[in-house]
Amino acid sequence: MQALFTQSPILFIGISFVLALLIGSFLNVVIYRLPIMMEREWRAQCEEIAETPATELPTGRFDLVAPRSRCPACGHTITAMQNIPVISYLVLGGKCGSCQAPISRRYPLIELLTAVMTAIVAWRFGIGWEAAAAILMTWTLIAISVIDIDHQIIPDSISLPLIWAGLFLSLFHESAGAEILFVDPRTAIAGGLAGYLSLWSIYHLFRLLTGKEGMGYGDFKLLAALGAWLGWQMLPLIILLSAFVGAIVGVALIAFKRQDRSVPIPFGPYLAAAGWIAMLYGPQIMDAYLDYMR
Repeated sequence: MQALFTQSPILFIGISFVLALLIGSFLNVVIYRLPIMMEREWRAQCEEIAETPATELPTGRFDLVAPRSRCPACGHTITAMQNIPVISYLVLGGKCGSCQAPISRRYPLIELLTAVMTAIVAWRFGIGWEAAAAILMTWTLIAISVIDIDHQIIPDSISLPLIWAGLFLSLFHESAGAEILFVDPRTAIAGGLAGYLSLWSIYHLFRLLTGKEGMGYGDFKLLAALGAWLGWQMLPLIILLSAFVGAIVGVALIAFKRQDRSVPIPFGPYLAAAGWIAMLYGPQIMDAYLDYMR
């Protein structure tokens, strides 16, 4: 199988694209359900103290597997044929097959985004363990980004395993012979520590100067994960890229009055985007910059 993919990279990219469509559908479930699962757990802990029922949250089993997906308007259970990524949305005309309520365009967009980004990673790395790891990281960054946009949180249940995965992969650095991923253990550990402490220091300095909190602890952990995967050498590039893009988007949102100055803008998506770019082309970008500065 590996020889077939090696001889036909287009086949590998195509299969990765189709698989990622299915994963994108699952990411939609994770993005919607995981914050609710977290809130249910928090409410349950609060009820032990305040004894206040959380009636507005779903009851019974509610996780990433059960119950089956339903229409939020009428409660109609979505069948397997109605749950084919992108295609079902187009066939149904963007409406529920039962009550004709409109389906958010975000669902097929996330599926397409996941597929396109996965295909790019497959094309960049080719067949191999490095591509598999990079694809897994891509899916994780997508879930983190959308959850942070929706709820201004980065779940520990996603960011912490990402840190440990980066440290674990560093053990295979020499045997993998990878150029970008699988940095050696020393570099991965230094990257994780530097990633966390850099934003942690900025956070506390900003709080001392202004009395306000500029970012959340989830951002520290996300940058620690990126440092563990890519090494401490990539952290300056990631921070600069994320700050640059975040500043442009933030100013644009305020200028067009789509975001009030007092409303916090999540930083996680910009870190994730910068980390993804650094994963693909970090060394090339840094080399080009150093050549330009000479």
